[in-house]
Amino acid sequence: MVDVSLKDETERVAIATGEVRMSAAALGAIRRGAVAKGDVLAVARVAGLQGLKRTAELVPLCHPVRITGAGIELSADTRRRAVRIRATVRARDRTGVEMEAMSAVAVAALAVYDMAKAIDRAMVISQIRLEEKRGGRSGVWRRR
Repeated sequence: MVDVSLKDETERVAIATGEVRMSAAALGAIRRGAVAKGDVLAVARVAGLQGLKRTAELVPLCHPVRITGAGIELSADTRRRAVRIRATVRARDRTGVEMEAMSAVAVAALAVYDMAKAIDRAMVISQIRLEEKRGGRSGVWRRR
């Protein structure tokens, strides 16, 4: 692992997004709460939170980070036929939380797929990316 012991502890924030594109039938079932396995968006939100808390175990050489706050938003986008996912993660630590935010999105997306795959196995998980990070020596970065 990279030695971060000489870095200052600062407030760190990262925002990541992603989506799961699917058939109109799958999205409709998710929106109506008609998926046999339950409330897809609620389960995916919890799965994303659990995933971000385990990022250091999932990503090789990733530092464990003391998370001070996290939120995951999931929404159905009928125009794109997708479930859109946005994770915001906060910590006061010596290293950033970009990996935690992206892990949260990835795990939430996998939960959406798992719960709705009986309706549409051709779903596509895509566009997982960092949108913004704040804190640390590099300061603020935002996707344009």
